[in-house]
Amino acid sequence: MPMIEGQPLRILHAVRAPVGGIFRHILDLANGQADRGHQVGIIADNLTGGERAEQALAEIAPRMKLGVHRLGIRREPSPLDFVTWAKFKRLAQQLRPDVLHGHGAKAGAYFRMRGASKDTIRVYTPHGGSLHYPLSTLKGQVYSRIERALMNSTDLFLFESAFARDTFLRTIGVPRGLVRTVFNGVTAGEFDPIVRADDASDVCYVGEFREIKGADLLVDAVARLRADGKNVTLTLGGDGEELANLKAQVARLNLGEAVRFIGHVKARYGFSKGSLLVVPSRGDSMPYVVIEAAAAGIPMIAAKVGGIPEIFGPDHADALFAPDNPGAMADAIEAALDDMDAARARARSLRERIFLHFSQKAMVEGVLAGYRDAFANR
Repeated sequence: MPMIEGQPLRILHAVRAPVGGIFRHILDLANGQADRGHQVGIIADNLTGGERAEQALAEIAPRMKLGVHRLGIRREPSPLDFVTWAKFKRLAQQLRPDVLHGHGAKAGAYFRMRGASKDTIRVYTPHGGSLHYPLSTLKGQVYSRIERALMNSTDLFLFESAFARDTFLRTIGVPRGLVRTVFNGVTAGEFDPIVRADDASDVCYVGEFREIKGADLLVDAVARLRADGKNVTLTLGGDGEELANLKAQVARLNLGEAVRFIGHVKARYGFSKGSLLVVPSRGDSMPYVVIEAAAAGIPMIAAKVGGIPEIFGPDHADALFAPDNPGAMADAIEAALDDMDAARARARSLRERIFLHFSQKAMVEGVLAGYRDAFANR
């Protein structure tokens, strides 16, 4: 029987798009589980991720005893989903995992559509995903119905924030399976200080260029500040589907001298390119960029949305601004830049909080404890 103390587990993780924080989470979790002697495998989409995903998966592959598998997993619902589901099912039969751990709505659905087994637990981490769509929209209605249909085919829900957990319970329902909250965590090396670059701008952004991440709101905020006579400069580190729109917005607002794009960069390099990191998200569950920046002691302000307030805690709430509001963001940027000593002091205090509550070790052990409880509950 799995999860006897000291006995290795066979764990199969699956994700649709091998990009962003969700992919970072899976790599850290899989590495941590392999370090503890478990046999781990990963399934990921082969339509997205590009060279960075290929490289990351190639690096981890030698440690994955159950292998790294790439399948075509489409973002939107498609008739081809049934073909992909059949491939998932076949892989699971071949690999005989004790734990099927789906990350995100699509991979989570594939694993939970598989028939129940007395020897296998089905685990689901939503990572925001379908929970970001309001119930007032057609997509929100469709995705909530799918989530509700699969809810009781799930042995363990692992949420990375209380926000995601509470949103699920409120909009989808209370499942029969176990519900646990385990924060994302960062590695020891990410607490090393970062030296500010000589060419650093006033403000920087690091992340994906997607509508939900709000980089366009940050550009608007900078435009407002400059219109008020404050010559704020901005560095945007990242790429994604909104890149062309962002460049067009910068040109339209005549911000060519104030805003620079540096492409996709590693987070710590991106942090060095500004005096103040701004996280302008319209929606987020437990974004790694906030935890990484906080661990490195980077002065930062962020939108008060999703699980971000859980990272900052009650003692650092003054670093948060109203979401989806360029005016509120501009005011927060101005206040922080006008008193960088206070921003740096807050960053030092927040770094201590991250050290205590958001480590990779705590994340891995929390997830494994959830697996143990789910097996006991079965």
